[in-house]
Amino acid sequence: MSLSNAILRGVTGAFILNSGLGKLNLPTEAAQGMQGFAATGVPQLAKMDPDTFGKFISYSEIGVGTALLTPFVPKKIAGAALGTFSAGLLSMYFRNPSMTESDGVRPTEEGMTLAKDVFMAAIAGALLTSK
Repeated sequence: MSLSNAILRGVTGAFILNSGLGKLNLPTEAAQGMQGFAATGVPQLAKMDPDTFGKFISYSEIGVGTALLTPFVPKKIAGAALGTFSAGLLSMYFRNPSMTESDGVRPTEEGMTLAKDVFMAAIAGALLTSK
């Protein structure tokens, strides 16, 4: 593994893993709030039970973070996992009118929390295309 890939995977993996661990045992009310927001980007998520959704999000983040941090997981597989994860986050950003200015691209103040996830999409692209 090259140093540049190790840096991309290490920093991003640690961030996502920490986020997933923080969502373990998420209270039902918190899971409901997250689920409602997540459903703006991926409508199928609204059909899940809130507690199941909370576990799904937590385990998904733990899985993606672990894949990025584990050296024997090929970079293209780790990049694909990260790309899928960031695509879900960005779909919430682009499908929620309160997240973007009237042009549909530039973030509003509220949208800054998700607009930054474009960096994860770029990192996924770097992992998928690097030799």
